[in-house]
Amino acid sequence: MPPAAAIVGDWGTSNLRLFLCDDAGNMLATMRGPGAAKVDAPFPRMLSSLLADWQRVHGDLPIVLCGMVGSSIGWTQVPYVPCPADVRQIAMRCGALEQGRVRIVPGLSCTNRLDAPDVMRGEETQILGALQLDPALRRGAQLLCLPGTHTKWVSINDGVIGDFLTAPAGEIHALLELHSVLVSDASAGQRAGQMSTMKGNGQAAPQSESVAYSRGLEQVRRFPQADLLQRIFQCRSRRLSHDLEPNDASAFMSGLVIGSDAHSALRLMAPRANAIVHVIGAPQLTRLYAQALASFNATPREIDGDTAVLAGLMQVHRANAAAGLAHEA
Repeated sequence: MPPAAAIVGDWGTSNLRLFLCDDAGNMLATMRGPGAAKVDAPFPRMLSSLLADWQRVHGDLPIVLCGMVGSSIGWTQVPYVPCPADVRQIAMRCGALEQGRVRIVPGLSCTNRLDAPDVMRGEETQILGALQLDPALRRGAQLLCLPGTHTKWVSINDGVIGDFLTAPAGEIHALLELHSVLVSDASAGQRAGQMSTMKGNGQAAPQSESVAYSRGLEQVRRFPQADLLQRIFQCRSRRLSHDLEPNDASAFMSGLVIGSDAHSALRLMAPRANAIVHVIGAPQLTRLYAQALASFNATPREIDGDTAVLAGLMQVHRANAAAGLAHEA
């Protein structure tokens, strides 16, 4: 086995994923831990406890972390890097802790296409990884989509992150599903355990849910001039008229929400008609967004989010290491 060169990790709100990697970026081992919102001890102590076995074997390796660990609920708050930004600018603005052995990737900020401030933290590392995995993304104008609780639509120009737009698609779906009568007449407690198409929980959706999702997309395609607010009451009215099975209402709403998001984002962000959109994330969610994009004549290309974040973290590690060597020289 090649020697370990670095420890990198995605420390989000709910989960921590750590990777032991060699110099080529190959994963040698992995482990999980509590998310930034669940840490019940000082962050340095928590991290040292988790890494004790790796450190005993491999010594004190450099560590690069991204995600909410660099936010106000994390280890330390690392300022956002304003766009436009490239990998070097992001790497040079990492927060340095533990005598510089731990680096925390900063998030990004921009003024979006709606002339409003926008921010991301964690997704920038997936973007850097995607640029590393697919060199074609570093040429010309490109559009990326990172679906999730807060979906990001990102413009890239010759490998530089230009600007982005956030759509809280997953959060809106969850709020409507759990706290309204649109999807179900059950209490919020009963709904909390139900599977949602938007959650991408690793299970294949039943055929009826896939059909319901497609029906939601079709509604957006048929009436492109309508706003999401004018669409979503159908989730209730179609249930009451027996046009939609109660168990399929969540999937139908996913089609409305994701379809509306994709349709609007293409109008605002796509550099041309029939755009290619690179969709980065968990496969269950990228498939849903790919289907929505294809329904609006875009060409989706899916990139695995875990692969992208690992590649991005290692790219930041290498940039920091190169900068350190240059400084020493």
